Amino acid sequence: MPFQAHPTAIIDDGAQIGEGTRIWHWVHVCGGAKIGEKCSLGQNVFVGNRVVLGNNVKIQNNVSVYDNVTLEDDVFCGPSMVFTNVYNPRSAISRKHEYRDTLVRRGATLGANCTIVCGVTIGEYAFVGAGSVVNRDVPPYALMLGMPGRRTGWMCYCGVRLPLDESNSRARCAECGRSYRLAGGACVPEA
Repeated sequence: MPFQAHPTAIIDDGAQIGEGTRIWHWVHVCGGAKIGEKCSLGQNVFVGNRVVLGNNVKIQNNVSVYDNVTLEDDVFCGPSMVFTNVYNPRSAISRKHEYRDTLVRRGATLGANCTIVCGVTIGEYAFVGAGSVVNRDVPPYALMLGMPGRRTGWMCYCGVRLPLDESNSRARCAECGRSYRLAGGACVPEA
């Protein structure tokens, strides 16, 4: 077996799971799911049929990744964070035909207990703070905080806040030394 799964995990026939992936206690992976290599699915995680996880995705305990969610390589999902796939659900009205796609780009972090409302794209290496609610697209490297989530700063590839603002349009990360600049309201890494 190219992946490891705890005996309590339920993995439906047809699920594609990459080599080196670890699946912990009480996880349910549906048969249509596609999971990359070296992922980690924490305790009590659910992965729906129409879900794609890239390589090295880390999903902490108590997260449900519902249909129409795609997580690219190196995405981190904090404990008990939430995805949705219907914008205006009602128990008495089936809206499965109205699922909205959610895309989380490479390297993004979704903090503990945050909520990602369906139909958005989270940019690469963006950082959504714990408890925040995201209901619109997030630019790459953006730091999002609050309800609703607002961009309050910029984050480095390594996860450290950058000292970038209107008065300081260039910055170097204090942790890893990478350089960034603001261009047209976006954070851009420099070569």
